[in-house]
Amino acid sequence: MTPQRRREHLIRTALELYGRLPPDQLSADDVARAADVSRALFYRYFGNVAELHVAALGTVVDELISRIALPADGTLVDQLRAALGEFLSVVERHANAYVALLRSGSVISTSETDALVDGVRDHIVAMIVERMGVAAPSPLLLLTIRSWVSVVEGASLSWLQERELPRERLEAWLVDQLLAMLLTTAEHDDTIAPIRAQ
Repeated sequence: MTPQRRREHLIRTALELYGRLPPDQLSADDVARAADVSRALFYRYFGNVAELHVAALGTVVDELISRIALPADGTLVDQLRAALGEFLSVVERHANAYVALLRSGSVISTSETDALVDGVRDHIVAMIVERMGVAAPSPLLLLTIRSWVSVVEGASLSWLQERELPRERLEAWLVDQLLAMLLTTAEHDDTIAPIRAQ
């Protein structure tokens, strides 16, 4: 196995283990044992478990960014539903990793993992602004979309931990939340009033 493939194998193993236990409970020995490699080999690729967390969570973030896209056709509502569906599919598949990534006070939360999360947020904001056709978004519009992203994150965390709401209802509610927030913002910002027509 090439060094690159070995490293990818360790990352995949960590992501599989995240499905069974929270990342902050994972040790180098756990990963080495599950990957069927020696402890020494693990440390050849990662200086510590924190480095592995950043690499594994980076994989989740890359998947989120690659899959969260607004389709080229359909209404804004249809496009938002499709993008939100992709987002929830990814976070559901990597539930423990996603919860640990966003949970306040998580031992795996570092400046590096915070930067990963910010990359996803920035991607979503830019994508929505582009679809709305707003060349120079106002501070209020950007604040609205960023606030909605926070709502999505908070709702997703609660949903992943409690599972009291069917996913379809969560998706519909979150899309309606953004539309309501945009309509409210349009009442205070004439530059985005045309969104009422979308």
